[in-house]
Amino acid sequence: MSLYDSSDRYSESPADDQSEGEEVERDDEEEEEEEEEGVEAPRSSLPPVIANFSSSLLAVVRIRQKYLAMKKRRLEMSQVFGGAKLMAGAPSRTSPKIFTFDGEPGSVPPLAPERRKRRRKHRGVQYPTGRGRRAPPKPAQSRAKYCLYLLCAIVFLQVYNAIENLDDHVLRYDLDGLEKTLRREVFGQRAAVEGLLGLLHDYLSTYVHGRPLVLSVHGPSGVGKSHLGRLLAGHFRAVVGEPLVLQYYVLHRCPLEADAWHCARALSVAVAEMVERAEEEEKIPLFVFDEAEHMHAEILDALRDLVATKRSNEYLNAVYLFLSGLGGELITHHLLHNSSSAAGGGGGMMAMTMEGACGGRHGNLAKELGPVLRDTLEKRHPLWEAAEILPMGLLEKSHVTECFLDEMAGEGFYPDRENIERLAGEVEYYPAVGERQYARTGCKQVVAKVNLL
Repeated sequence: MSLYDSSDRYSESPADDQSEGEEVERDDEEEEEEEEEGVEAPRSSLPPVIANFSSSLLAVVRIRQKYLAMKKRRLEMSQVFGGAKLMAGAPSRTSPKIFTFDGEPGSVPPLAPERRKRRRKHRGVQYPTGRGRRAPPKPAQSRAKYCLYLLCAIVFLQVYNAIENLDDHVLRYDLDGLEKTLRREVFGQRAAVEGLLGLLHDYLSTYVHGRPLVLSVHGPSGVGKSHLGRLLAGHFRAVVGEPLVLQYYVLHRCPLEADAWHCARALSVAVAEMVERAEEEEKIPLFVFDEAEHMHAEILDALRDLVATKRSNEYLNAVYLFLSGLGGELITHHLLHNSSSAAGGGGGMMAMTMEGACGGRHGNLAKELGPVLRDTLEKRHPLWEAAEILPMGLLEKSHVTECFLDEMAGEGFYPDRENIERLAGEVEYYPAVGERQYARTGCKQVVAKVNLL
């Protein structure tokens, strides 16, 4: 077996063994004919070394010639049989590949086909319909949701606790009891009482403040300003203690103008001691200044310095109440000239209760006269720039009757209606305005007349 035969067998497929065998037999016959013709004769006549070399060279030449002849025959056979098989529709058959470095003339090595990766489509899981349908999987819950719930609960508790603390602070001063007392004891001043209670409630709801609460009550003589101050002072004595309440009557404490500077200094010392004690007890003191229209300039300057925001914290937690007749003429003039127009409103106004009508009228009084009163008071002294103005109107005849009834009940007299009407008729009134009669002195003469009984 030759070298070519062995290599050819390894490269060929089993289907071509028979055809290749026939070709090998033909090649062997041709080799024998060539040897018989004259190749063996010259080899025998040469020396042994040259004969061996020439025989090897001749073998290489014969192999080369056989390879070229077989290659030419295969090309011709592939052209002939390949075209016929393609015409007949049979699958093409390729010739066996031979290990060689020479390629076929004009042939281009085929490119390896590119493999495309198929993308798998992820379809959603479909569940069968009917009773056996499974519930879709629930998404995983985030832990941050529980943190949010916890934060909301903490905020709610903080707000609730703050509200409870505010209520506890207000309950300490018993503003509900103060409201019942003022509504029962103060007649004809519903709007002023509601405004006073509202300001006190807002201020006393907390202990830390940016400035003190300054209230200024104004009205004509006999409308109940001093009575309101006494009731307020008595209530604060009961809730915060006697040492934290100061009632300052100007005509009694400092009647002479020459003593105004000493009075102002003594007042500043007294206020400083009270606010320091109130700071230690965490309470809010009350200062009531009656007949403020008679205060000297030195006292007003000292009070303005006390209520200024530049003071320390203990001076900011205090309530100052000024009672004066300043602006009383403006209030009287306004009521006497505007009550007739308010009374001509028709049957709806007459259907209202006496207390409701009075409250609505005096509520409008605060809105209409508030700016005018503030301008008048600020011109008198800058102390009233930081004050809340609360005007008190004139009292009607029905209010004077209630004053007599309350005073007689307090003194132990039987409340005879006829006797009360007789006493109320002895009081001096302004000329009737519409259906209203306003008393000139209010309830100021009530105590004196009851004492004569």
